[in-house]
Amino acid sequence: MLIDIVSDTICPWCFIGKRKLESAMQTRPDVTAEIGWRPFQLNPEMPRVGMSRDAYLSAKFGGADRASRIYETIRAAGAELGIPFRFDLIKRTPSTLDSHRLVRWATAEGLQDTLVEALFVAYFTEGADVGDLDVLERIAVECGMDQKTTRDRLQNDTDLDLIRQEDAMARSMGINGVPCFIIDRKYAVSGAQDVPVFQKVFDLALNETVPVPEMSDAD
Repeated sequence: MLIDIVSDTICPWCFIGKRKLESAMQTRPDVTAEIGWRPFQLNPEMPRVGMSRDAYLSAKFGGADRASRIYETIRAAGAELGIPFRFDLIKRTPSTLDSHRLVRWATAEGLQDTLVEALFVAYFTEGADVGDLDVLERIAVECGMDQKTTRDRLQNDTDLDLIRQEDAMARSMGINGVPCFIIDRKYAVSGAQDVPVFQKVFDLALNETVPVPEMSDAD
């Protein structure tokens, strides 16, 4: 079974959705999945250098007070899954273009899921700026990627256009929010749904006898 996860590396519901998918997979030993992470930018107009967290919260939510109420719901949802969200540690909201490039490169090394997890943990529990190239290089090396190759790629525009193309492709498919889980390229689960929802879609996919058409992508 192929599971494409359209997500952003600074989307808290994507982190929650990852945990819920993992829980669903644990209940279904009959399901063997190949998981691929696909890029989506929640803030496509974000400057490459990012912006201060205060400025971001003011622009997106009208200020820190309203944002705090919204994030309290997310904190509670994360706590149930063992995710200790620390939004208070986040000082900058980054552009996610470079972190998406890093995820793409990790795919070729079989480290994609490991890297996505590390990015989520770094941003949401440590407040790390995952738009900073030095931070991304450190995370990549900790996940087993080659330091020099990673640094050289990050310092250039390697695969930048491909990330933008994949983001545009997701939007052209009608995806305007994440996470979105696409099962065998024909069944979609939108949002961080609970385990029974994933189980139902697994059953649909496993019982499908019609050949699944290939979905063009930028790989």
